Amino acid sequence: MPVLRHKPNALGALSTNVRLTVFGAVVAAAAALLPVASASAAEPGVGGYTDPSYASACTFHRYGEGETPPLSLFAADPLCVEYAKRDITVTNGGAARFLLAEPARFAIAVPACRYWQLDHWSVQAAAGGTELVGWDGSYWFDKAEGSAAARVRNITVAGQPARAEDAAKVIRPYDARLADALVRDAAGVTVRLPVSGLC
Repeated sequence: MPVLRHKPNALGALSTNVRLTVFGAVVAAAAALLPVASASAAEPGVGGYTDPSYASACTFHRYGEGETPPLSLFAADPLCVEYAKRDITVTNGGAARFLLAEPARFAIAVPACRYWQLDHWSVQAAAGGTELVGWDGSYWFDKAEGSAAARVRNITVAGQPARAEDAAKVIRPYDARLADALVRDAAGVTVRLPVSGLC
């Protein structure tokens, strides 16, 4: 199982400390944002993942690397977004663009009554280089129904299909919460939320 510190050739000429610091920051940001549904859960899930009941009403707003949605999306109901997060790269600034975009993306999601996010993650040292870790995510919540769900799939490690447990081994030294979330969400999780009177 490749671990970041054992892959010096794949990581190019950057110092180990810089690479580990950037990778750690990206992993920490992902840990805060990956389990959008489960992070606000009132109780653990019952059953696996299903798409939201409002799926047929969704018009997805798609955003590229480091791109932030406009504030006008606050009015969308349901709010359905898809983010490319495949250029989380140390050498070309992709990791920095990712870190700068995430707070605005998170701020758009929090006030929504019905929210569904699809995203596509890839972390690598250099543009065009082998993925250290990658996955596709689907996370949604419905504050009116008091429900939420999360799922990750298409997990890769070192550019190869992998189990969630394999990706967790790579990530765990940087953030145990994200490692645990990947394993949990790979199976799919459904949770109950407090119902919001504002929705």
